[in-house]
Amino acid sequence: MASSVDISDYSDTTKPVGADNEKGEKFFAPPQYDGDMIGEMSEAERHIYEHGVKKFSRLGWKRLTIVLIVEAIALGSLSIPSSFATLGMVAGVICCVGLGFVAIYTSYVVGQVKLKFPQVAHYSDAGRLMFGRFGYELINAMLILQLIFLTGSHCLTGTIAFTNITESSICSVVFGVVSAIILLLVAVPPSFAEVAILGYVDFVSIIVAIGITIIGTGIKASDAPGGLSGVEWSAWPKEGITFTDAFIAVSNIIFAYSFAMCQFSFMDEMHTPKDFVKSIWTLGLVEIFIYTLTGALIYAFVGMDVQSPALLSAGHTLSRVAFGVALPVIFISGSINTVVCGRIIHGRIFKNSHIRFINTPAGWATWLGVISAITVIAFIIAEVIPFFSDLLSISSALFISGFTFYFPALMWFMLIREGKWNEPKNLALGALNLLCLVIGLITLVGGTYSSIDDIIINYREGKVRGVFTCHMT
Repeated sequence: MASSVDISDYSDTTKPVGADNEKGEKFFAPPQYDGDMIGEMSEAERHIYEHGVKKFSRLGWKRLTIVLIVEAIALGSLSIPSSFATLGMVAGVICCVGLGFVAIYTSYVVGQVKLKFPQVAHYSDAGRLMFGRFGYELINAMLILQLIFLTGSHCLTGTIAFTNITESSICSVVFGVVSAIILLLVAVPPSFAEVAILGYVDFVSIIVAIGITIIGTGIKASDAPGGLSGVEWSAWPKEGITFTDAFIAVSNIIFAYSFAMCQFSFMDEMHTPKDFVKSIWTLGLVEIFIYTLTGALIYAFVGMDVQSPALLSAGHTLSRVAFGVALPVIFISGSINTVVCGRIIHGRIFKNSHIRFINTPAGWATWLGVISAITVIAFIIAEVIPFFSDLLSISSALFISGFTFYFPALMWFMLIREGKWNEPKNLALGALNLLCLVIGLITLVGGTYSSIDDIIINYREGKVRGVFTCHMT
């Protein structure tokens, strides 16, 4: 009988790809073929398998860093300044830096699980190790929904960008459709190594867009009466802040540190998985620097009226320029989520077939069908929740709270803890992981309540357009 392990993702069956376990054993990649499967394959099918294995085993740590940057430093950075306006400068900086280091640690835990259990190809496979079939199905559903929400948020941002750039009378739903089509086209290449090439364009795009916004808001503040000293910003939370306001602000910062979610999938294409540590430290420190600097400076230049996404605060002309520059990051980063989601669904449907390698007509046809369906659902979500901060917030509360905080904490307790509990190292790590667990659960409960509450308030007060209705400039 064919093995239930996802056997197709490893090209070298003789080289250890994992860390030592408690008994000092090395974990080896599973064989490419086993038992009945090898007997069922023709020479042509075997060639397709071997080509597919090589295709999906080309990612080094530098390219992994770029892919993680593309997936992570995108919409999150655009929501940070409005979080600072709610929380105040002090709490905003503390949350950005503190949550950033926690995210680096939990991402490290995720990587350790991948090294110890190389058969884990996606986050849901780790769920199977912890909770059996129930854990697999639960996390699989959460991961797919989160990735679709992310694609939807990029579709919404694309709609906002086109609406502001063109200043035309075209219905915003049309721009939503255009954004969805672009997201679909960029998601066609199924390999992360291929997408990583676009990552360099993506990274330059978001950095330049943020730079334009910072410079533009700084000049605008300097030219205003009273100069920078006349900007209304505070070191402390805004007056009359509600529980809902505070939690949405924190949830938006949490959204910005969601890179652990796709880490299993990305590491599954690495030719040297143990190099992941270089990637997460590079990404984590870059994120902390960019998010803290972006949030603090734009908030200090704009004040309490800073908008979300932050590019809207750059002024009439510069806002249009910034959105134009940001178009690559909107669509490239958004498409990464579609690719990860598509790989999960497509790989599961064709788990024991060469079709899963997407290097045959049948493979390409089914791949295009899967990513098209994902994009359509994402477009619908963007139309149902057409407000940026709340879409990111509810996504953070329901899903990222788990992927970034409480699931990695549980993985440490259940999968990778070694030695006795009373050892100093385990006591310290146990306390740290307990903190991560608590942060995740508080975000899950408080963030979900706050997001739903704010969505209801926004609809009741008429602050947003209705579902599938036009908004024209």
